[in-house]
Amino acid sequence: MKLPTSFVRQMHALLGEEYDAFATALSEEPPVSVRLNPQKSLVDSQLRREHPVPWCSEGWYLAERPNFTLDPSFHAGAYYVQEASSMFMGEVLRHSLDLDQPLLVLDMCAAPGGKTTLLQSVLHPDSIVVANEVVRSRLKALRENIEKWGHPYVAITSAANDEWEKLGAWFDLVVVDAPCSGEGLFRKMPEALRDWSPSHVEACALRQRAILNAAVRLLRPAGVLIYSTCTFNRAENEDNVKWLISTFDLEPILLDLPAAWGIVQTMPGTYRFFPHRLKGEGFFLAALRKSMGAPTLPPFRPPAAFRRLEPAARRQETSLRAWLEQGREWAFFVAPKGDILAIPSAHVPFMRVLDHSLTNKWLGLRLGRFKGGDFVPDHALALNWMLSSQVPSVEFDREQALLFLKKEQFSADILLEHRGWVVARFNGLALGWLKALPNRWNNHLPQERRIRMSLDAYL
Repeated sequence: MKLPTSFVRQMHALLGEEYDAFATALSEEPPVSVRLNPQKSLVDSQLRREHPVPWCSEGWYLAERPNFTLDPSFHAGAYYVQEASSMFMGEVLRHSLDLDQPLLVLDMCAAPGGKTTLLQSVLHPDSIVVANEVVRSRLKALRENIEKWGHPYVAITSAANDEWEKLGAWFDLVVVDAPCSGEGLFRKMPEALRDWSPSHVEACALRQRAILNAAVRLLRPAGVLIYSTCTFNRAENEDNVKWLISTFDLEPILLDLPAAWGIVQTMPGTYRFFPHRLKGEGFFLAALRKSMGAPTLPPFRPPAAFRRLEPAARRQETSLRAWLEQGREWAFFVAPKGDILAIPSAHVPFMRVLDHSLTNKWLGLRLGRFKGGDFVPDHALALNWMLSSQVPSVEFDREQALLFLKKEQFSADILLEHRGWVVARFNGLALGWLKALPNRWNNHLPQERRIRMSLDAYL
């Protein structure tokens, strides 16, 4: 790997005598790691788990990189393929917040969804996580990964800094996994190395400050800000943290970490990951807490109604509740194009705040839509862990599951026992919907979610 001369000088200044070990690490194959979904059991998996990630109880290093496309458990959301260093955020949150209480959380730069799904696994299950991505082309991947993870309490938004600032100080936690120069991913992403330059680093640092300026204003007093990058230079890391502390009423959150983990603390509240010191890519994280007496913007007051969502008809509510696990108070709404959304009753006021404050937002759990007298369930409902256990399902073996995900027809005699909507499962994990008819069954997996590669060599 040919590294830019300016980058080599930068890393020599940062690492000193450790530089040679660092450069050697960049020439090696990067480790492969996954994070398991605590709400979905992973059994009989094709994954060859090697050993756990030290700072994440659900994280595992793999002995080799499998073809994830050929693992039905991956499509079902039983795990997320995530770089091990990035999983450290969960450890930070366990020492920074009261996770026994529901929290209001904003993941400000959320795509493709790794941090959002980690938040959903670590936080109290009744917490609301708002996943924001300003780049519209990245929303598809974000939405798909969130739906696969299956947590019901989420909103997806696409809002720029100025839209967020008028919202006010609502959040207990704001996560800014900022767009950066990507130096920590050089061995995984050659395009990051190709695009690197000192001027690019400077531009990234300025952009990050603009995002952070908006993020701090959204925090309640005593709220926590997590700032992270996947880069090494000080301009995007420590310098931005120093700017934050000098500009706002923030104080670092100190963690006592095992030395064996190999994480470097360059200044209070900051944590660095170098590939020659641990099994992971380059990563930087800072944890800061807002002072109790810090000035805040007054929160936007909850409006009395949504802009364009209408309450579902009373006659529909009973049938809609049958699709969801009991014991939760839900409110049901109809979107302009007919989609039915389920929102926990306690979350409705804040969802109205998002609705009136932001232009682009997707609120609640999509249940499906009524077509005439028939209810057509949405793919998101099949994968969600709030789906009622009373909904019929059929268990497929691995070959059948892959054919289902490929949207190819095959015979399954067990479907003769069913009529209507049925969940296709693999090892108990939901894959999607099928509709059993008298003489056939129809696969309702969304076309954009199907496996496109040929399966001939694997079945």
